[in-house]
Amino acid sequence: MQGTGIQWCDDTVNPTMGCDGCELWGPQRKSCYAGVLHERKGGRHPGFAPSFDRVTLFAGRVAKAARLSDLRDRGRLHKPWLDGSPRLIFVSDMSDALSNAVSFEYLEHELVHNVTSPEGQRHRWLWLTKRPHRMAAFSAQLRAWGIRWPSNLWAGTSITSAAMTNRIDALLGVGDKSTLRFLSVEPQVEAIDLDAWLPTIDWIIQGGESGEDARPFDVAWARTLRDACRRARVPYFLKQLGANVLLNHSELKLRDRHGGNWSEWPEDLWVRQVPTAIIARSGLRTEIVRKALGNFDPMLLRTD
Repeated sequence: MQGTGIQWCDDTVNPTMGCDGCELWGPQRKSCYAGVLHERKGGRHPGFAPSFDRVTLFAGRVAKAARLSDLRDRGRLHKPWLDGSPRLIFVSDMSDALSNAVSFEYLEHELVHNVTSPEGQRHRWLWLTKRPHRMAAFSAQLRAWGIRWPSNLWAGTSITSAAMTNRIDALLGVGDKSTLRFLSVEPQVEAIDLDAWLPTIDWIIQGGESGEDARPFDVAWARTLRDACRRARVPYFLKQLGANVLLNHSELKLRDRHGGNWSEWPEDLWVRQVPTAIIARSGLRTEIVRKALGNFDPMLLRTD
């Protein structure tokens, strides 16, 4: 548990370390930053799994994160777009807590129990996975145990290419009508059409790939998704352009090695919106989004 430079959250917490692998980490490609860090530190530094493929439990971390101070009345000097939000805690930035070795009993005790504690309820917990089918199965198991999916536990999945959009359908099986569902379209490595799913999604985060072998990210993809989100009245957050950026078919040189400093971007891309309130009553959902800078007006989002 620590503060983080990730633009869309305040802190990260990892109830597990390590992962079963994904499109970013396997025999054909090793570009996952969590995997790279484990190759450097795994087995030698406390707090890491022995190796990235040996998923390891770290009980007690979520309880510690729950005790962090409430941020609703505090400004964020370096992340002003988060001002007014509860503390946003990214769950599993160095792992996938829904890897097969992690039992649902552990996730209920370590995550759900602490997220719903009086201290944990002050925060919003952003749980991201590349295994939304298992997240949906965990949600079903909670229902079988008579436990409701916590309203402050946001459910997200990663979409890196068009082939991965099948994860969205699994994500829709998580929680209930009060559950906020989000997509991390990062690292986006090709054009992706999300129009068919936007009416069912509550937040979109987008970003290009960083690292030495980063694949190209076309600025046109950002503009396309930004505009689609605006039409669908879904909050949109552009995290970074990555390390290999194309603008009008030419390379865009950036000083920031992740492409995350928006002062280097075209100004029309300075959009970092965050859902700040959710009200669910009788199946009617109203969501309020506060603008980050002056590009989008605050929006009263869809009702369904």
